[in-house]
Amino acid sequence: MTAHSLTQIPAQQLPVTSPLEDLSLLLAADMRSVNEVIMARMVSEVPMIPQLAGYLIAAGGKRMRPLMTLACAKLFVDEIGRAYGLAAAVEFIHTATLLHDDVVDESDQRRGQASANEIFGNQASVLVGDFLFSRAFELMVEGGSLEVLRILSRASAIIAEGEVLQLSLQNSLSTTLAQYERVIAAKTAALFAAACMVGPVIMGQGDELCRALYQYGHHVGMAFQIADDVLDYDSTTSDLGKSIGDDFKEGKITAPVIFAYQSAQENNDVEALDFWRKTIERREFEDASDLPHAHDLMVKSGALNHTMELAQDHVRRARAALDICPPSNLKSILLDLAEFSVSRRK
Repeated sequence: MTAHSLTQIPAQQLPVTSPLEDLSLLLAADMRSVNEVIMARMVSEVPMIPQLAGYLIAAGGKRMRPLMTLACAKLFVDEIGRAYGLAAAVEFIHTATLLHDDVVDESDQRRGQASANEIFGNQASVLVGDFLFSRAFELMVEGGSLEVLRILSRASAIIAEGEVLQLSLQNSLSTTLAQYERVIAAKTAALFAAACMVGPVIMGQGDELCRALYQYGHHVGMAFQIADDVLDYDSTTSDLGKSIGDDFKEGKITAPVIFAYQSAQENNDVEALDFWRKTIERREFEDASDLPHAHDLMVKSGALNHTMELAQDHVRRARAALDICPPSNLKSILLDLAEFSVSRRK
């Protein structure tokens, strides 16, 4: 299509891209190199390992975390070859946690298709997840930076702690907002933060810049997860690949539930209190109307709006963290990516 013919298309018909797509296009050559590392390190003499790992890695993930590693390195220098192995390590850590999460949650779907544990079994999923963690640590060591090794290994431990904490709070309506935020800071935001921090670290940037990028990643991760928890109850739209209602059926205590239950307590709404105790604490589901009813209670109480306000606060803090970075096209995309983290809808 020529520039002239493009101008003939009405503005509303022009393709709309997301910041994540913009980032993918901008870093396409670098990401190809990262994908080569990923494919090479999935190789094993045990056929099931690359088969199972490849099934999940090729299942439509947007590579958001490794892209953020590359972007946060390229904010300062053009040649970022040293970051390729670390970006691959970040993707391996993320994939390993997904494999383990689906076993713990007994999930049968991931990214709109059958989960790996549904096809290959729980044992294989756990063991291949362990294999990917090991590959990630090999790549960290090869990066030659003890600081990077510290950041990513600490993030891996924090993620595990977050999952265990969430498991201990599951089905408990006494869970506070502070406890919920502690869970998502560990299980989701920790890897976002580490992924962003290792880029400037490996590029030799100063502590202040590295801490700023860590904060950016942390707040993007928080906003991302909080918005994701809203989508679990949104009956009209869906996240890219998200299965609506999973958190509800598993009895996970997320911000929308916390806000809705608090509202029911404050207003002495006996019907709503009984509903949340029945579905969340006792996991008793009468029929398909329970999820829409949960959604209606959240809309009525303002729980979904309160949750999105919480997510938007993290967006603002993520954007503020980038004030230290010099103006650039890449910085603009990262600023937009923070906003995108709360609006990922089909």
